[in-house]
Amino acid sequence: MDVKGKGVLIVGSKRIGSVIAKYLSTQGMCVAIGYRNSISEAESLQQEIDNSNGKVVLIKGDILIEEDIKQMLKISKEKLGDLTFMINLASDFPLTPFNELNEESWEKSMGIAKGNYLLNLHASKIFFGNPGPVAGHIIQFSDWAAGETPYKDYLPYLTSKAAIDFMTRCFAVELAEYSILVNTIAPGPTMRPPEISTDVWEREVLSKTPLNRESSAQDIAEIILALLRSETITGETIRIDAGRHLLGSG
Repeated sequence: MDVKGKGVLIVGSKRIGSVIAKYLSTQGMCVAIGYRNSISEAESLQQEIDNSNGKVVLIKGDILIEEDIKQMLKISKEKLGDLTFMINLASDFPLTPFNELNEESWEKSMGIAKGNYLLNLHASKIFFGNPGPVAGHIIQFSDWAAGETPYKDYLPYLTSKAAIDFMTRCFAVELAEYSILVNTIAPGPTMRPPEISTDVWEREVLSKTPLNRESSAQDIAEIILALLRSETITGETIRIDAGRHLLGSG
């Protein structure tokens, strides 16, 4: 599938999302950046893409609000002239030790799963009118540990990601007759968070990957491009985690 000139809405454009947005723009795609509060980061990313002669627009919205989702998708299509792809990275990563678990921690994380569901639902309705062998493609983000090997202190978060992982297959089945593809990326440790020191990152995080290094944001961007070019890959969760899943939760 030729992706040049196609429109993509990327929700959650900080860190890994910014790498994906810039890379897809270099491939001739038109990019809508969905953001909630991080206007300065979104504007900086827009400027970088503008400087590379890419087409990019910013759209403010909250995936926890259904009307915001509808407007983000509608405006994306209007401003880009096309909307064929939607990539959702929006998430948080709340540390919740077992003795701190409560209703609020559950609702907060499951709200991300709900927002993911609503984005998929309304994006697919936008895609229904698209021509071609592939009317649209949805890319979600899960976590390498959302399957059989959970780690401690992130129970609501990982449950939310497991729901997103299962949604991949559910939506893929539901949308296949409409020629809409659905796939998910499950990263491992990627792009050290600023609150974690380099020493701790290497000793306690990267040492637990068989390759002894972090997942590559560029690898993720390239795999996403390959998926968007595909006309037949659907219902897959692809782990890009430097082999982290091979060692389980230890």
